Amino acid sequence: MRRSHLACITVAGLMIAMPAAAVPSPASQREIRHLLAHLEASGCEFQRSGQWYDARAARAHLDTKYQYLLRRDMVQDTDDFIANAATSSSMDGGAYMVRCGGVVQPSSDWLRAELARIRKQGDAAPKK
Repeated sequence: MRRSHLACITVAGLMIAMPAAAVPSPASQREIRHLLAHLEASGCEFQRSGQWYDARAARAHLDTKYQYLLRRDMVQDTDDFIANAATSSSMDGGAYMVRCGGVVQPSSDWLRAELARIRKQGDAAPKK
């Protein structure tokens, strides 16, 4: 067998053996989209790396970070999104904060509260 054929067979075998990148379920994708939209529509401020940003800029930042993590197979579900994209800065490790109506809290708490609310109400539940 020629080397070029052997190389093609080897590459094809490796591609078949490699697991496909995991993608969040449709339900998790809906929840994540809801959380991002909820943040943008909230009018709250978002702190990262010691600076406050408006909700629109916060959503853009978290969406960019989410897309980055998806490409690296680091988001399997909504909880991964919150933990890996929306809790702290990957640059300085500082916690993300949300300020709404003068109340400041960790972004993870704020997002988890909204996630619990939509799950309870079925707003982002899988369509059957």
